[in-house]
Parts: sequence; structure tokens; C-alpha cells
Amino acid sequence: MFRHQGKKRTLVHNLRIATVLSFVAGIVNVSGFLAFRQLTTNVTGHFALFINDVSNFDFWKGTVYFLYIFFFFLGSFTSGFLTEKFGKNKELKIYVFPTTIEFFILIIIGFLSDSFAKGFPDLIVCALLFAMGLQNSFVTKISNAVVRTTHLTGLFTDLGIDVSHLFFPELHPDKEKLKESIKLRIYIIAFFFAGGLFGGLCYSKLNLKLKTLIVAALILLISLLLDKMRYNLIKAKRKHLQRRSSFS
Repeated sequence: MFRHQGKKRTLVHNLRIATVLSFVAGIVNVSGFLAFRQLTTNVTGHFALFINDVSNFDFWKGTVYFLYIFFFFLGSFTSGFLTEKFGKNKELKIYVFPTTIEFFILIIIGFLSDSFAKGFPDLIVCALLFAMGLQNSFVTKISNAVVRTTHLTGLFTDLGIDVSHLFFPELHPDKEKLKESIKLRIYIIAFFFAGGLFGGLCYSKLNLKLKTLIVAALILLISLLLDKMRYNLIKAKRKHLQRRSSFS
């Protein structure tokens, strides 16, 4: 799920990582909005508010929206930098770096939410945007921009284009590839929605508030551990088959 990059990735790999990370993004999106009335998985709205404040000469007021945008960018930059810096080192599992950083950001905010939420709301929003920038950059990088998990505008655009292509088979003859693309985008949208619904229930109905982010962090951790277990099982199975073939 995490290990394969670029052309080595299959639809199954992309579906697995899309379901996990879009579900996490949905939880973060709803939790951040319910806690601070701010979007914490994308910057489109923040950019509009920043431009509005600047146009009204409220430069200081607009600074906070600029910081929101900057921290999403900073998260994306950090993920891209780590991937390029250490990606060629086969001994290092580069996918662990951004995912682990995101895990610690979510779990720290979750545990410290009671003492920090009221005193430093903008700092928490910046941290969540940084985490989502990390995630979006990382999954975009390893999937060759096939998977994006933190916002839906581009997904609905691409889904609409793909569905329209179904009506012109003579222009788009690779029907199977088109269906795979549609399936992937539907999965991302569905699990983002499911994550948001789950996050909203945890935040409001179970009264976990920002501790809901601990659940998102644990989902990330479990997905990493399961991915490692699956890889070790496949590796052990291959070694076993090689030994059997050498004795036969």
C-alpha cells in the first residue's frame, strides 16, 4: 500500500491507500471545522478570505489566513523534500517519515486539546494544515498524482471528466482503465465522506471533541503496521517458495 511508487503501483495499492488516507482526512476536516470553524484540509477558502481582507486593507487580519496557506504549503514542501532527500536510500522506508510526522501531530493535538484549543486555536489550525499538506504531497508523489485525499474539488472535476468519456468510446477506447479511474475517485470521495461522518459522530455524539484526532492518528499507525505485516508475510512466502524450488 505505502511501499510501491509510480508505475509499480496497481489499482489495489491505490485503493488501499486512498481509503485509509481519505478517511483520515475526512476526520481531520470535520474535527477542525467543528472546533475552530476553519477548514483544515485545504486552503481554497482561506485564500479567498485572505484576498478579501487585503482588498479591504485589513492586512493584519489577513495575516492569519496567509499563515494557514503557508503551513499547508510548508507541509507539502517538507514531505516532498524528505522524499527527494532520502528516496534513493533503499535502506530507508521513505513513506514512514511523512506518515509518522502526521501521526505525531494528530496525536499531540488530540492529547493536548483541552489546554491548547482555547488558548492557541490558530496554532492548532496551522498544525493540522501542515499535517494535511504532508499527507496530500506524499500520496500525490508516490501515486504519480493519481491519488489525492485531502480535498474534493479536483476529484469531482476529474470524476465528471472521466464519466463524460464513457459516452465517447471511440475517443477513449481503454474502457477498463477509465473504469479503474472512476472507481478510485468514487472510493476517495466515499471514504472522505465516511471519515467526516465518523469524525462528526465522535466529536459531537461521543463528546470526544479534538480527541477525535487520536482516533485518526491510530488509524494511520495501524495502517502502517498492517502494511509492514503484509510485506513481511509476502517476503517470507517468497523465501519459502525459493527454498522449495532449490530442493526440488
